[in-house]
Amino acid sequence: MMFPSNRVRIVVATKPVDFRKGHDGLAALVKIKLRKDPFTGTVFVFHAKRADRLKLLDWDGTGLVMAYKRLEETTFTGPAIKDGLMALNHPQFEALFSGLDCRKVKALAPRPPTAAE
Repeated sequence: MMFPSNRVRIVVATKPVDFRKGHDGLAALVKIKLRKDPFTGTVFVFHAKRADRLKLLDWDGTGLVMAYKRLEETTFTGPAIKDGLMALNHPQFEALFSGLDCRKVKALAPRPPTAAE
């Protein structure tokens, strides 16, 4: 799997979606229900009601890219199920996509070194 770069914004739709939707259906959902532009390069992450499947939707500049992942023995553990969006940083996304609990991942804030060697 090619992971989004650190500079890409990643958001999770916290309400489960109908997984029969394809590229166009998910893009319409982003635009109408979530009130976001699906063609900005933001990666939108959707999950199924059973939480064992994820779909990622991304505009790469030339077309919509959709990735799908299904866990065989467990479920994805992520944000609480409610209406809306939740932003994830890159380490949280990698944890979620790997099947780990992304809520427990805390990224360190970047800061310059205190002394040069």
